[in-house]
Amino acid sequence: MDTTYEATHQDAYTDGYYAHGTPAERWERAGLFFDARDYTAAARVLAGLVEEVPEQTGPRLLLARAYYHSAQLRRAEKELRRIVERDPVEGYARLMLVRTLERQGRHDEAAPHLRIASALAGEFPEI
Repeated sequence: MDTTYEATHQDAYTDGYYAHGTPAERWERAGLFFDARDYTAAARVLAGLVEEVPEQTGPRLLLARAYYHSAQLRRAEKELRRIVERDPVEGYARLMLVRTLERQGRHDEAAPHLRIASALAGEFPEI
């Protein structure tokens, strides 16, 4: 059998599987994958969902977490920056951005976000 056909057929099956169902069904499926620590599969489901509902923070945040846990740090950073740009007081996304930057060794870039995340959590330095 032609390997090009096999690859195309496999992609169609895989893409169809991850994209199958209503947004609510895909959200649930992504959560199941995430809970099972299959972060790559969760990300595949969530990527399509985020394209469909880009204004919703929940799917984008879970996508960022899935990318983070599957060591796709640049992708996680991209999603987290989108959340923080749209909602600067989203403290969890801001803290995840800090951890993502630190994991990449970019501590200087992470520092201002850490200060903001701490302030959002009500943690202020002693004066």
